Amino acid sequence: MSEKTKKRAKGAVMGAFIGDALALGPHWYYDLEKFREDYGEWVDDYTAPKKGRYHEGLKAGDLSQSGYILKMLLESITENKGYEEKDFCRRIDNGLFPQLDGTPVSGPGNYTSQSIRDAYRNRVVNNLQWGEFEGHADTTEAIERTLGITAYYAGNLKEACRNVYSNTILTQSDELVVSMTVAFNAVLWELINGHPLDEQISGKLMQEVKNNSLPFHAVTGDDLTPPKKGVPEPSRLGRFASPDALLTPSFIARAAGDPGVSIEPAWKVSLVYGMPCAIYHILPSVYYLAARFKDDFESAVLHAVNSGGQNMARAMLTGALVGAQVGIDGIPARFIEGLTEKEILLKLTEQLFG
Repeated sequence: MSEKTKKRAKGAVMGAFIGDALALGPHWYYDLEKFREDYGEWVDDYTAPKKGRYHEGLKAGDLSQSGYILKMLLESITENKGYEEKDFCRRIDNGLFPQLDGTPVSGPGNYTSQSIRDAYRNRVVNNLQWGEFEGHADTTEAIERTLGITAYYAGNLKEACRNVYSNTILTQSDELVVSMTVAFNAVLWELINGHPLDEQISGKLMQEVKNNSLPFHAVTGDDLTPPKKGVPEPSRLGRFASPDALLTPSFIARAAGDPGVSIEPAWKVSLVYGMPCAIYHILPSVYYLAARFKDDFESAVLHAVNSGGQNMARAMLTGALVGAQVGIDGIPARFIEGLTEKEILLKLTEQLFG
């Protein structure tokens, strides 16, 4: 990697950790009036969870379980000098699962998400092997860890997405969810490599489909023109049914830059696309904030935090996309300083990217 690319990769990883920790306190408030009552009109720093809320007992600046798992994955990559699935699974088996009891409120971060609870039940309770069970959570939980794989493999899109796909299906098997997970990581890969999040990005991604670097099926021609008569349809073998997950970012980026499209204040993007946890609610709002505030990490992440609902996933993924655009030097120092595990996380990113 070039030095600029390394800084963008570090920015993506640290941006994800920061977004995760910033939303720890006000996580999952669907009642926005209660949110404002508990935290004021605008959350602008790390906060501790209130009594009786998710993550109760943690301190301001701590990571949730999503951040904990991302750190585990990055530690595995560092020690193995690449993604080794058996090692990652071993770490989950030996390092995470013994801290869980199968219920939602348990383990690191004081909350365990659905896909990890399902994996725990299948591995520990049912004694199934990795790869022998399916997970049906329709959330962004796999993205929250696989973004680390993409940052590490910033020099090779095909290798990045191959490993992202393999890691995702450990816990989530729905093809639509997996395709959107791979698509997000493809967008992140482009940003780490210096391409802007604008209305041209989907065209770049579709070219990668034609180059066989992305596992999507596409029958249309350039600029989505109809297929030519007599030209056989490309093989679908090993490919997602549709490339539409790659097209969403360009449309959202166009809307973010269109003066005729107004979402004010920007945190209300959660009301436009939906506050729940499902991946199809989260990703459009993430793309919007990351495109609108592509040069302003603080505004992007804080609007995600203040948006209510599943604001932790929204902030974590927005932090990764904007961190990739501004690089680690573009992240305000106070956000890095406020992380409880600042030294550990900075050392980890340095080991990963040099």
